Amino acid sequence: MINSANETHTYDVAVIGAGSAGLQAAQTLGRMHQSTIVISTDRYRNDPTDHMHNFLGHDGAAPAELRLAARKDAEAYADVRFLDAAGAGVTRVSGELGAFVLDVDGEPTVHAHRVLLATGVRDTLPDVPGIAENFGDLVAHCPFCHGHEYAGTRVGILGAAPHVAAMASMLLPIAPDRVVLAHGAALDEATAAALARTGATVRTEVVTGVRKEGDGLVVTLADGAELALGGLLVKTDWEQATPFAEQLGLEMSEVGAVVVDAFGRTSLPGVYAAGDLAQGPGLPMPMASVLAAAAAGGMAAAACVQDAALARIA
Repeated sequence: MINSANETHTYDVAVIGAGSAGLQAAQTLGRMHQSTIVISTDRYRNDPTDHMHNFLGHDGAAPAELRLAARKDAEAYADVRFLDAAGAGVTRVSGELGAFVLDVDGEPTVHAHRVLLATGVRDTLPDVPGIAENFGDLVAHCPFCHGHEYAGTRVGILGAAPHVAAMASMLLPIAPDRVVLAHGAALDEATAAALARTGATVRTEVVTGVRKEGDGLVVTLADGAELALGGLLVKTDWEQATPFAEQLGLEMSEVGAVVVDAFGRTSLPGVYAAGDLAQGPGLPMPMASVLAAAAAGGMAAAACVQDAALARIA
């Protein structure tokens, strides 16, 4: 919490979000003696999973453990303050470079010269009974994060869009037995041919349910058939977790991400973005990775420091 004395204080940087991107940004800013406030909530995209993978030095760790350790590191720097916002957290961001205003539910207004958005995105899962209950473990959306755990089993891939062929090909070295569950949709000829070349099988029936059984899943199809799987890969629909990009009028990509340069700068001077909500140059979409988010947070924080330094000597 922050006290009322901070109501009229203007921070160098306000970081919104305390996942890996926001926490790394906080540590970087603290080390550079930038007065920083980190406004966090208790909601994180990777909450559904018990184990985080493909992260240097933390493979298999619980996401909450990483956040706790990262926050402890950031709190060691005198210039970093945390506001654990209750209720709706930050409700509005307005202003311009040097004079941003953050309205916080139940707290004094926060003022900052710069704002770093690390608020992430919100996933919507396929509407199939049982998927939500098993998401983050036996059901996942990222083969880099969870694919290895399905090694040597039959792995399902839900969907009929062209991406399923690439997914099946990536999974081939991990799980030669792969089945695409088209869920009642038709595959186009190119996708069907590509799947055949990778040796994946296809089931066209609608998936009516998914349940955990033993160490794996059982998928029920509309004709009553059941398939045992070691894991299921699904594609989620996602959207910005907060309205701040819209409030600030930031440029957005075709897929709904905040457009940033290589340093995390957005289209509005003084506003930076890092993590799953942001899309850098040359990328088709945001990189949904804890490690990539942390790296982006550090880069965006460095840009805040550099931009402030250059402004002082201009």
